[in-house]
Amino acid sequence: MSATVTAWRDYEREAADLPGMFLGELDAAGPAAEAADRLWRAGARRVRLPGPVDLRGPHEEAAAWQAVRALCLVRDLTAAAVYVEWDLRLPRDGDGEAWRTLCHLQPPMSLTGPPDPEGALATWRDQHYLCKCLWRQGPGFVQIRDRRWDALHRFTVPEPEYREAIGLLVDGARADAVPKAVLDDFRAERLVGEVGPLVWWLPYRVRRWIQEAMAI
Repeated sequence: MSATVTAWRDYEREAADLPGMFLGELDAAGPAAEAADRLWRAGARRVRLPGPVDLRGPHEEAAAWQAVRALCLVRDLTAAAVYVEWDLRLPRDGDGEAWRTLCHLQPPMSLTGPPDPEGALATWRDQHYLCKCLWRQGPGFVQIRDRRWDALHRFTVPEPEYREAIGLLVDGARADAVPKAVLDDFRAERLVGEVGPLVWWLPYRVRRWIQEAMAI
């Protein structure tokens, strides 16, 4: 993915052409959370990625890093409540449910891969809300709250090896760099995404509560 994105000051597309709303091409290089912070401070409330995120594979490592980088940026912009214009290309899957792993992210503008892409995208948009799959750092533990599958799945992780693995995964890592037992546990709970030889952390760190924190 290019190291720049196109940005506007307002969430609404209708406001994009008003004087002072267009921010132009802004730097999005570096760790995704830092890039999202930088864009927010610059006034960006709507951001467009420069090209589609293509997960159809096969992925050489360079292409895998490009896709993971884009996904991490979408994740962290979603956490910051920035509207993201992006397009997603998924592999064809039999049950058409692969998109649900990513349904906590800002819905894409277009989706290919599911047998009924328009229906899947409409459901994604209708059911999307902030804080659907998040993690937060406590003193000596990490807590993950996941509502992608409707019911709340909550995990509290005190083990240091798991917290260290999250630190590795948050901007993507080679699968063989993460302890196998830890990665297998994350895979079993569908908390990591995989692109070629890489894995990345799916939940976003909570940045904007949609209501009082105790109600989440």
